[in-house]
Amino acid sequence: MYKVIIGVVIAAAVVIIGFMMIDPNLNNNQTTQTTQTTTDSGSAYTIEGEVNKPGTYVLSDGITMGELIQAGGGLTNNADDLAFFDSATLKAGNTYYIASKYDATDICNNSPIVKVNINSDPADTLTSVNGITSSIASSIVSYRTSNGVFQTVEQLMEVYGIGNATYRKIRNYVTLHA
Repeated sequence: MYKVIIGVVIAAAVVIIGFMMIDPNLNNNQTTQTTQTTTDSGSAYTIEGEVNKPGTYVLSDGITMGELIQAGGGLTNNADDLAFFDSATLKAGNTYYIASKYDATDICNNSPIVKVNINSDPADTLTSVNGITSSIASSIVSYRTSNGVFQTVEQLMEVYGIGNATYRKIRNYVTLHA
């Protein structure tokens, strides 16, 4: 009996010491916030989604989406070219997303994702996207009426009622032009 208790105590001590030695800086699957980095040669811009080399790039201030895409190695075959404007001027420190044309879970990738145009579709059409409620659709229409057309999909986060979670949920289901 004593041998079992001593064995359990020793095993517990080994486990505790092992956990204490684990590096606390290891990636624990938490998302990190993008911070604005400015150097003498430019600012940091992050691109993710359907580009060949997603990541953060230090580029000159006031670049366009086309320049950021080029820095990211160009578009993949699955990139939706209706979900961004090449000429849109970008803000340093932000993360920009290139949406998919086809659903990544569809093995055959033979039918495009059904999307709505946030720059031209009426509010009732916008609500066809899961995550866009009638009040959010009204806010999108009000925003584009007051501020002009959306230049990037990321501008959706400036719309009242759209936070990070809603933005991530709907960003693959919207386009900026026809």
